[in-house]
Parts: sequence; structure tokens; C-alpha cells
Amino acid sequence: MNGITDSVARVDAAFLYILGVSLALLVFVTVLMIYFTIRYSRSRNPEPSDIRGNWLLETIWTAIPTVLVMSMFYIGWQSYLGLREVPDGAIEIQVIGQQFSWVFVYPNDKVAEAELVVPQGNPIKLNISAEDVNHSLFIPAFRIKMDAVPGMDTYAWFFADEVGQYDVLCAEYCGVAHSEMTAILRIVPDAEYQAWLSED
Repeated sequence: MNGITDSVARVDAAFLYILGVSLALLVFVTVLMIYFTIRYSRSRNPEPSDIRGNWLLETIWTAIPTVLVMSMFYIGWQSYLGLREVPDGAIEIQVIGQQFSWVFVYPNDKVAEAELVVPQGNPIKLNISAEDVNHSLFIPAFRIKMDAVPGMDTYAWFFADEVGQYDVLCAEYCGVAHSEMTAILRIVPDAEYQAWLSED
């Protein structure tokens, strides 16, 4: 990817890290709960133990969650930065959400509806806006979900690494035909893209 941040890998890494920590905590707490239920049952421990004022325990159960939460924040922040830092030389395409379709406007003023065509091997910046109501541009394959709000311009970007066809959806309920507001992202070789771009 020529030094370009792999934002998809960063998002996936953040998700897997948080999932792994959550599963580990679930197993740890469940095992500990079962152990304590048996070990400190009334029959085995008729006189309850008093652990108030145990500074070591209080330090441990404060420090460990703090470290875990801060590590989740750090990896999440890194993935967020990967989604927001657009590489130099990105091809900019205007994306307009309207009831009930996505419209794509290219640098040469070519307009395409329901089909986003981009060249392989390039970073693509999508400048997103809405004409009427709230929409949300969702491209699952590239971990993009960005709201399109009337009167507010925003953006998202992805690296078009593999030739193929991918789904583009609206992830914000925008009216009765919301479910029909779909488009196709096609990543094609550069020569095919240039030929498509020059078509009327």
C-alpha cells in the first residue's frame, strides 16, 4: 500500500482486541464467581471475612481496569485516526445522499447514480453531503459509516486495494424507501476506470 495506512486492518484490530479482552474478562469473572461461591459459602466460611482497608486489593482492582480501558482507548484512537487521515493524492469524489439514492460526482463533473467506480491502487476520498434528510453512507467492506446531514459537509476515505464489487448502503432510516437506497462500489483497473470516466 506504499506507506498508506490500512484503516480496515486498524478497525479490525481494535474490534478483535476489545472482543478478546471482553471474553477474557467474562471467563475470569465467571471462574472467580464460581470459586468464591464455593470457597466462601456459609458452610465453609461461617464468619464473613472483612477486607475493607486492604490497600493492595484496592490498588489492584483500580489499576487493572484503568490499564485495560486506556489500552482500548489507545487502539481505538489509532483506528479512528486511520479513518480520518486522508493520504496525499487521494481521488476526491462528491457523494450526495437523497431520497432514495446515492449520487456520485467526479472531478471531471461526470455524475453517476447508484454506482461508484474507482481505480485500483488509489486512495479515494468521499466528500459527503445530503440534499434532503439524514442519510448514512455505509460501505461495510471498507469499515466506512459516515452520516450525511443536510447543511453539513463531511468525508470518509478508503484505499481501493482489490478489484471487485462491494455494497454501498444507507444506514440511517430516511423514509419509506430507505431499504432500496443502495449502490455498488466497483474497483476496476486504472485503464478501465479512465475509459469509464470519459464515457458520456
